[in-house]
Amino acid sequence: MFTWNVATTWWIWNASEIGALMAFLANSFLMCFPWLGFKIVRKQLGENSGYLALIAFWMCFEFIHLQDWGLSWPWLTLGNALANRPHWVQWYEYTGTSGGSFWILLVNVFLFAYLKNRFKPPEEKTPRPLLLGILILIVPLLISLLDGIHLRKRGGQSNIVIVQPNIDPYEKVDEAGSLDSQLFKLISLSEQAIDSNTSLVVWPETALYTPSSINEGALEENSLLGPLWTFLKRHPHLSLFTGIESFRQLDNKTKYSREINGMNIEFYNSSAVIDSGGAHAFYHKSMLVPGVETLPWFLKFIDQLFAKFGGTTAGYAKQSERTVLETKTGYKIAPAICYESIYGEFMSRYVRNGANIICIITNDGWWKNTPGHKQHMNYARLRAIETRTWVVRSANTGISCFIDPYGRVIDPQPWDKAAAIKLNVPSSNTKTLFVREGDIISRAMIVLSVLFIAWNLGIWIKRKSIAKKMNSPKV
Repeated sequence: MFTWNVATTWWIWNASEIGALMAFLANSFLMCFPWLGFKIVRKQLGENSGYLALIAFWMCFEFIHLQDWGLSWPWLTLGNALANRPHWVQWYEYTGTSGGSFWILLVNVFLFAYLKNRFKPPEEKTPRPLLLGILILIVPLLISLLDGIHLRKRGGQSNIVIVQPNIDPYEKVDEAGSLDSQLFKLISLSEQAIDSNTSLVVWPETALYTPSSINEGALEENSLLGPLWTFLKRHPHLSLFTGIESFRQLDNKTKYSREINGMNIEFYNSSAVIDSGGAHAFYHKSMLVPGVETLPWFLKFIDQLFAKFGGTTAGYAKQSERTVLETKTGYKIAPAICYESIYGEFMSRYVRNGANIICIITNDGWWKNTPGHKQHMNYARLRAIETRTWVVRSANTGISCFIDPYGRVIDPQPWDKAAAIKLNVPSSNTKTLFVREGDIISRAMIVLSVLFIAWNLGIWIKRKSIAKKMNSPKV
């Protein structure tokens, strides 16, 4: 488990050494629990029950990791491994990535059973596990093939412009007062691409940033944002969806607020919909990165070990509602800031609430030019398939792109390049089974896991009772 974690996510080290080490150790430790459960069930109930329990326990572990429990880290969900093979997993619109995890586990169990069978005496050998494994492997591929035949048409009445400014995140944080140069670059790239049919411009995570954060309640009065308002007034027909590091002054103290100069302040990693009339909607990032943006209460004692972007329990505030951000041009945005785009059921709730486009804004430059930003982009393809919704992805240093509802990447911009791209993107009103019903398979596996635990606990209690009776003195 440790080898797997390090070999696949070693690039986290570039962002935070302490955060990376914590992620490797904690995730490897947690991954051992499904195997421990498998060992116990196999011993108590036999081999077949043991393998079924392994699948149930592993998927239960993955489901828990997809919840906001403080150390959520679902990057290595098995179903994510198929992200760069979208033509294999068109059926994710029914199951989400948990279907992929179930598929991988089930095929491997049968193939492992076949390999074990090869060491048995000739009279006990059977090809049944191999045949079942091949059948389970092929059927979902055939379903994907049928799903992919009716490709959705591209194009819409208006276009969207994505900006990739390629601003070094480390320099952005270190250089006080650099907002002017950042805005100049963002606006210049936007101007190169927009036209009279452009209805939405998308800037990446924390595109609007100052070392002291930006007051959400006074954006129009902020003199540093003057060039932004001038730009929007030149183009009154469009909306801007942008990342912003912001704060709000509150009347009352909350569990996320900090007291600064006698005022209750909440800080956010935010996104906002802004046009020439002002800021109309904000979204505050909800799924915070463990060790980077947040720590659970039980790890508060190591709070001081983390620097600026190795966040703390008193770091960003977050919101619990999956609020759709509406633009004046008809797009209803499902916002995802960075890490949030790997949470399938989390993102599907926006579409259930009426979103007709997914906008992912991210800053993967913390990891530098490593496999991390490529993995992250590919995971966005799964969100498109699960919801059959267009994805618009603006990444500060790359990869910015459009992704259609079948997971096909359109006009991807490479790492370390400043660019602006444009495409006519239709809105979607599709509600897939996964959007309507959520992660059915994982919930079924949770029920099965509870049954296995209860069954084994019952056997243990029964054996203890029998042993007690046998050892009790006879009258």
